[in-house]
Amino acid sequence: MWYSAAANMLFIKHDLAKDFIMPLKANRKLALSEQAKRDGQWIRLDQLTLDAKTPLDIYLESVDFPLVLLKHVFANEDGRLGIQYLVSSDTALTFDHIATIYRKRWNVEPYHTSLKQTVSLEKSPTQTVTTQANHLCAALCAYIKLEWLRKTTTLHHLALTTKLYVAALHSAFATLRQFQPILWAA
Repeated sequence: MWYSAAANMLFIKHDLAKDFIMPLKANRKLALSEQAKRDGQWIRLDQLTLDAKTPLDIYLESVDFPLVLLKHVFANEDGRLGIQYLVSSDTALTFDHIATIYRKRWNVEPYHTSLKQTVSLEKSPTQTVTTQANHLCAALCAYIKLEWLRKTTTLHHLALTTKLYVAALHSAFATLRQFQPILWAA
């Protein structure tokens, strides 16, 4: 999971003039007021008593504007409870707004993960613009085909690519046996 950094927050808020919602690690230091920040009265996030779904205005170290903090408690796929801390630079947002926006953003993560891990977008050995463009197009086509297969088979991308690799290996060994009719004995 990608966690926020003060430099990223400052860049988005000041340079891009946009607001953001970001997850925070539980060990981040925060102040509960502007005065507490000036006095250096920092509290670790994981030591703060915070009710779920209750927004709290905070100040982070190295960030020069207030943020709203939310504790989001959710159930993982295996039934265990998870806790995620979210901050937003838009202090007028409610818990429901922040959770809805963050949930929409999360839908992009499986796409990026699949591009990196299953269709090898980042493992391109290419060096020219043309071959890089070809690799990008091939990776996007592979993603689209995997997504189509995912919807028709209910298998996730990694399971599908594993099945494809196993089938390719079986085919390669069958072809190899045709070239070498000698029985392989142990």
